[in-house]
Amino acid sequence: MTDILILAAGLGTRMKSRRAKVLHGLAGRPLIAHVIKSALALNPQAIITVVGHQAAEVERAVRHESARLVENGASAQPELHFAMQTEQRGTGHAVMAAHEILQTRTAPLIVTAGDVPMIQSAMLQRLVETHNTEKNDATIVTVNLENPFGYGRIIRDAEGRYIRCVEQKDGTPEELAIKEVNVSIYCFNPGALLAALDHLTTDNAQGEYYLTDVPQILMNQQRRIGIFRYENAETVRGINTRVELAELEKQLRDKKLHDLMLAGVTIIDPATTYIHDEVEIGQDTVIHPQVIIEGSSRIGAGCTIHSWSRLTDVQLDDEVMIKNSCIIEASHLHTGASAGPFARIRMNAEICENAVIGNFVEVKKSKVGKNTKAQHLSYLGDATLGENVNIGAGTVTCNYDGVRKNETHIEDNVRIGSDTMLVAPVRVGARSATGAGSVVTKDVPPDSLAVGVPAVVKKRLA
Repeated sequence: MTDILILAAGLGTRMKSRRAKVLHGLAGRPLIAHVIKSALALNPQAIITVVGHQAAEVERAVRHESARLVENGASAQPELHFAMQTEQRGTGHAVMAAHEILQTRTAPLIVTAGDVPMIQSAMLQRLVETHNTEKNDATIVTVNLENPFGYGRIIRDAEGRYIRCVEQKDGTPEELAIKEVNVSIYCFNPGALLAALDHLTTDNAQGEYYLTDVPQILMNQQRRIGIFRYENAETVRGINTRVELAELEKQLRDKKLHDLMLAGVTIIDPATTYIHDEVEIGQDTVIHPQVIIEGSSRIGAGCTIHSWSRLTDVQLDDEVMIKNSCIIEASHLHTGASAGPFARIRMNAEICENAVIGNFVEVKKSKVGKNTKAQHLSYLGDATLGENVNIGAGTVTCNYDGVRKNETHIEDNVRIGSDTMLVAPVRVGARSATGAGSVVTKDVPPDSLAVGVPAVVKKRLA
């Protein structure tokens, strides 16, 4: 078994933001979510997160992302622990904040930052294997960088064994010329780590407790220190500025679009198309320019999504048509349904087979049955519409009475006249109709025509 310690307490001053750095978004998820995803692939016994700035928000993100990934089968649910670092006095001080939790742990402990979104689970697994095979008390991940500025340099002896790590502000010119650097990812035996933490000092240029000093302390205690040199420096690079964040966002976006096109999706203009990493899209779907698809959206085969539309956490079955300038959120459109142009569908709305949601129609928390059409300028909120219903232009389900939201039920084969106001709670029976401009405040029986303000039943329909 393995435990993971994620350092996520810092503000990230170079981001120039009041938001905690690990909460900044990348490919639709917070930075820390990407670290959690890789950590969960190891099936860890526990994930321990050190929080500080915006602690409640960071903890909420960790819990949410862990639960979401576990639900999607990433791993079994690990124990989640949170340690508070009330003031930021260095990476060593951050680990000290988890002292009480670490006293109860015995499994090898991976320590990493929460702002390393490209970190790979395979690398973490190799790190643990190296740590265990070599029987190390501490194993340090290093990489070679052409421009190592800002990183701690790894000093080795003539046999290539670890001697110490020198921080940028403490190094001599000769030491700073070294290209092998510490990327602040470690594997420790918890007992050895805790013993070393008691000896950390702030005797350095920053006046902070450096985690990089721990291996040297362990060496002085005759403990075994190993180095795991990793070949792919890009995947262990931290994000420090918004420029770096945008560069990585573009890399991930280009890769996602490339993979989708090779899998049979037509993306007419990749330069203006934004699709998050977890989105799934079926073959022969066509994505027009200026489309954004976010979150955990699932798009079926043979769909068409036209320009300036934004889809978030949606499910589209096969052969769905999304016309220009639609906003669709957390909703399900079944096979053959269409929406737009300028439609808004939200809050777990369900649009059934071959239903049509037309221009300037909003559907909120409603079910629209098979072959039902709302073609123009209507609002359908908290409503259930049956099959083969026709909604005239300007129809509104008046669902809010000033205290609560109320439901509207429209049964099969109903014809709603233009500018009808349906004052919920109300039900319109099967095969009934309303006249243009009616205000329906009472239930309409099946096979009836209701007209007027307020609407009354004028006759039975054959």
